[in-house]
Amino acid sequence: MTRYSVLIVDDEVDFREITTKQLTRRDVYCESASDGDSALQMIEARDYDIVVLDMKMPGKDGIETLREIKRLAPMTEVIMLTGHASVESGINGIKYGAFDYLMKPMEIESLVEKLDAAYERKRIQQEKIDQAQTKRDMARPS
Repeated sequence: MTRYSVLIVDDEVDFREITTKQLTRRDVYCESASDGDSALQMIEARDYDIVVLDMKMPGKDGIETLREIKRLAPMTEVIMLTGHASVESGINGIKYGAFDYLMKPMEIESLVEKLDAAYERKRIQQEKIDQAQTKRDMARPS
């Protein structure tokens, strides 16, 4: 049984392939996209629990893609990857709704810890939404 679903968005082929394999071995359903536009098409077609999103990509950059992800799938958590010694860009991502950020290169265990935390936050938020909906449904007159 998979723990949760993740979309890796990065223009570096090796990074995408290696990360996808490592996460799959840890019972995480994982797909990948090479750019922001491809990722957005995938998000429109399927729900992902978490997106791991590179900041610097050709075409749409990470922030632009993040903003679109949050518009299309507000419950999807996003972890930003920044590899150009730019903590500022990671913090900027959080301002636009990212769960957190990691500096590249990173250890797979660091990524898994962030993924677990992001999924837990999403699960708790969904639970609260479901409880509120149940209360509303119960309060409606028959």
